[in-house]
Amino acid sequence: MQKFAVFKIADEVFGITIDRVVEIIKVQKVFTIPGLPGFLSGVMNVRGLVVPLIDLRRRFGTEPSGKKERIIIVRFDQEKIGFLVDEIREIMSLAPEEMTRPPSIFKGFKTEYITGLGRKGDSIIILLNIDNLLTSEEKIILKESIGMLGEGLAGTDKADK
Repeated sequence: MQKFAVFKIADEVFGITIDRVVEIIKVQKVFTIPGLPGFLSGVMNVRGLVVPLIDLRRRFGTEPSGKKERIIIVRFDQEKIGFLVDEIREIMSLAPEEMTRPPSIFKGFKTEYITGLGRKGDSIIILLNIDNLLTSEEKIILKESIGMLGEGLAGTDKADK
């Protein structure tokens, strides 16, 4: 059994493996900083850490619903980043037989974003590969931006010390 944080973006249901999730928080004040790359919505202060925020709705080309928006803080390389989503559904366990590989073409989503599909009852959950949500170039830019924001400490646990 694998556990996933299950959430909605527009009408689609997604899951991220729970071992990468640090916490789920309500939307906070997002600071926009000149010069941040376009894929970042801004940064936020989470208990003294500067955490970059990626709006997954923008990433997937959908409009924000404005409903019960939440931010999922995840471990990404050595950093923490936040993913803005429309709504958190639940923490769900999936057995190996409830997970399948994604089809080569899937509703316009790049298949490299997807590790598989989960099936629970009548529902399909798109299981995201968060390591592939950013291109190699974007990962480099993200690291440089984090370094610029906090002299190499932003978004890491070192900032607490």
